Amino acid sequence: MADTKREIERKYEATDATRLPDLSRVAGVGRVEKRGVTELDAVYYDTAGLRLAADSLTLRRRTGGADEGWHLKFPVATGIRDELHEPLADTLPPSFAALLRSRLRHTEPVPVVRLLSSRDVQHLNDPDGTLLAEVSVDTVCAERLAGEGTGTTATWTEIEVELADDGDPAFLDAVEKRLRKAGVRPSESPSKLARALAETGPVRGEKKRTEEDPQTAGHHVLAYVRKQIRTIVDLDPAVRRDLPDSVHKMRVATRRLRSAFKTYRRILDREVTDPVGAELKWLAGELGVDRDQEVLDKRLGDRTEALPATLVLGPVRGRLQVWSAARRTGSRRRITDVLDGKRYLALLDTLDALSADPPLRPAASRAPAKELSRAVLKDYKKLARRMDHALEHPPGPERDAAMHEARKAAKRARYAGDAARPALGKPAKRFAKRVKAVQSVLGDHQDSVVAREALRTLAIEAHAAGETTFTWGLLYGHEEATADARERELPEVWARASEPVLRADLKH
Repeated sequence: MADTKREIERKYEATDATRLPDLSRVAGVGRVEKRGVTELDAVYYDTAGLRLAADSLTLRRRTGGADEGWHLKFPVATGIRDELHEPLADTLPPSFAALLRSRLRHTEPVPVVRLLSSRDVQHLNDPDGTLLAEVSVDTVCAERLAGEGTGTTATWTEIEVELADDGDPAFLDAVEKRLRKAGVRPSESPSKLARALAETGPVRGEKKRTEEDPQTAGHHVLAYVRKQIRTIVDLDPAVRRDLPDSVHKMRVATRRLRSAFKTYRRILDREVTDPVGAELKWLAGELGVDRDQEVLDKRLGDRTEALPATLVLGPVRGRLQVWSAARRTGSRRRITDVLDGKRYLALLDTLDALSADPPLRPAASRAPAKELSRAVLKDYKKLARRMDHALEHPPGPERDAAMHEARKAAKRARYAGDAARPALGKPAKRFAKRVKAVQSVLGDHQDSVVAREALRTLAIEAHAAGETTFTWGLLYGHEEATADARERELPEVWARASEPVLRADLKH
């Protein structure tokens, strides 16, 4: 696994005549330590169409300096990136190739820019000698290695202030205040690579898509569809890195996209989108292999921890751990295999093709308000039918099953409202919010159904092992009480979501 660090830095414009002010006067600085000049030679890689640069990703091979080797940077926020490092090698490290697979697909990255930098470094230390930030004055010479502008060069000088690991970002504000007083201004370019590309020639090819101003129903639906496709591609590296909630977010994007295909079938031809939707369902299933078990583990674990110690009788926590481990499938390896597989890459190619050449139907050219509200209300009617069916049943397995089906319909109606929000405005926002509340109640109820079945199984296993089942029964009772509370709450929450005025607003 590549070494990873969070890079928090700011860049400033400079000239050969620029001199750093006395940074020992910055609040918190005890001493400024000069570290000397380092010569850096970095070659930046990308696709021929600069796909990585379009997504603000940086891939380089650098010699010189303490961290020479391969570097891969992912944007986190303005001025913040996650930087991954692999040792120096002649070829792209396999770990980086995997992290870039959703962008590179079937291509190999090629050298696009070479940067030669002479870096004059100072360390800003606190009174105890702890590093607060590194300040460097970089004299840069860039050369374009590929594409239009090949052979073109550019030179500039810039100041870079990088926060030390675990440092307080507020310290950068203090440094910037001192620099501004000396006439130093922030750079307009977010990175050296971006500046090099801008100054050595025009960029063509795989630039970030600029969405058309949405004027028709098709424009609005495509904007939403393309957003979900971008989300899937963007989250691929995060899933591979096992970042928190990344699998869940990617799964949600697949569901939103599949739901949009169904909801807006008057806009997008289902003969084309149905097979894509089937593949998205497959991907969501693969991503969810252990996700549901994780949710259940947390629920049962939290329930157990909330009990007084005197009511936890027998090896409850140990049995929970053993039971959970037996039900897990080692999904980290499984998910990585899926993302490396031909089927997934073919799906990404298909989504790209659909985005570039969407299968629009005649209704796509119509005004958005009428078409989108029609689609949202149709999903609402389906939800209403399922809600009526669920509420007419007495408590029991049949109602549980009906409420689960209503939950699915609520999720789809909510997604429909979210997708229509740019076109329909506040009415769609209110609708989605109310339906989300319904979905939440139904979701907690379904989670209690699943938890009770699991607790029953655990109680049977405990009894067979000669253990007391008291705690399992107590937890089962808590889940029954939760389900009862959600069932009592549901009619009122549904009444707010089904107000006639809410639906009437969607029609205007």
